[in-house]
Amino acid sequence: ASPTNPCVPVCCRRFVVVMMAPDAGLFLPITEISSYIQKWTIKARVTSKSPLRTFARGGGNGKVFSVDLLDVHGGEIRANFFNEAVDKFGEMLQVGKCYCFSRGTVRVANQQFNPCGHRYEITFDKGGQIEAAVDDAEIEAVKLSITDLKTVQSKTLPCKVDLCGIITEGGSTVAFTSKDGKELVKRDITIADDTCTSMSVTIWGERAKQEDKTFEGNPVVCMKAVIVKEWNGGRAGSLSEGGVLVFASTMPEAKRVQQWWVDGGNTQTFTALTVMGGGAGSRRIANAKALDLAELRSVSEQIIQNSETYSAVCRLALVQVQKRGEAQPLMYTACQEPKEGRGLPCNRRVDSSGFCPSCNRVGKSAPRFQLRCRFADAQDNLWLTTFHEAAEQVVGMKVEQAKSIEEGEGGREALEGAIVAKFFNQPLQLTVRAKYETYNGEARTNVSCIDARPVPHSQHGRVMLKEVLERVGSLELQL
Repeated sequence: ASPTNPCVPVCCRRFVVVMMAPDAGLFLPITEISSYIQKWTIKARVTSKSPLRTFARGGGNGKVFSVDLLDVHGGEIRANFFNEAVDKFGEMLQVGKCYCFSRGTVRVANQQFNPCGHRYEITFDKGGQIEAAVDDAEIEAVKLSITDLKTVQSKTLPCKVDLCGIITEGGSTVAFTSKDGKELVKRDITIADDTCTSMSVTIWGERAKQEDKTFEGNPVVCMKAVIVKEWNGGRAGSLSEGGVLVFASTMPEAKRVQQWWVDGGNTQTFTALTVMGGGAGSRRIANAKALDLAELRSVSEQIIQNSETYSAVCRLALVQVQKRGEAQPLMYTACQEPKEGRGLPCNRRVDSSGFCPSCNRVGKSAPRFQLRCRFADAQDNLWLTTFHEAAEQVVGMKVEQAKSIEEGEGGREALEGAIVAKFFNQPLQLTVRAKYETYNGEARTNVSCIDARPVPHSQHGRVMLKEVLERVGSLELQL
């Protein structure tokens, strides 16, 4: 008899093991699928499903959608469905459910449009065979390989990554028409993680159309297959059509980032990978000429037409919180309705009832910073009007947090204390616009800060060391 079961003879032990093998043994692991294996069956969970897309080819029209499949071994592969297969399987396949797949054609994958990382992908026609299967709890809902944002900062572009972070800005939906005439909808969100780094990510279509409240309250989010590219001299992401957006994930990375946020991450200053703004102005930001504050003061006084953009590394020395003995407003309520034809928020000041004179209606609004700041370096100091996105970086807090402090128990005094704590705290790289304009009949140059980023101490130290060595070298030549 068998030592593990005295009722089973040893001669029958092999037979018994085979008969009791689990059903999983009948399925080919996804990782082993290739064009050399003709007959196979896989059991997998649908982790994502693309929208139905139509196309024209050879004088006729076609349609296609795709799904990403994940099995119990962690293997992933994409499956494509064309024309009659769309009619047969389109309604049947649902995200999150398990199915058995067979009789598909295996081809080499186009890695540019495929987030699964498999060498191959499967195409199903009307002859394909797919059956609903009992759910397998051992198959994950989605497979992610998280890259933190600080690592994204040094990756070669373009790149494709999986991200996990806190939504710090939920943005708003923007509808527009693409150059080829397609009607598109997008939403730009900003995420931050526990490396104190943030980046803007664009989401599209039905994902972007979700209610605003879905993105409010700083939820943790995981995203699969985010394409990161250079944008305006910085980096920005776009969640690909075949990507995945997951709220309230239970994976360890999501729990860690959530805990970091609760433990004080929401009060920290982030290094922004994305340069805000657009168009020609953003190109000027990326190409801004580097000056110290003394040089900046000198050149700005000589501008007699148009505008120029410069950059300077300095520190926050003072914020004007009072004027003639009265408290100076540090923020205002701005209209957030999209401008017609552009999709960007209006940002004009609204009255106490929320009415915007530019849009001529009451709509969505939000607080925005507008600070008068004095910055200092080793050469000079300069007062600059500092606008919202830059102001948040300069004082190291979101405007919503500042508003909450001011309306809290400590009141305005507590807010001023929080701002004072940032004085001379961190080297900042400012982007400054000097613009010649006329105000109340008087011509003058208006100099304002339109972007600010914390400069890592190590990076700032290397720059200063280089300047010291250059000056020592020049002195040696003079001697």
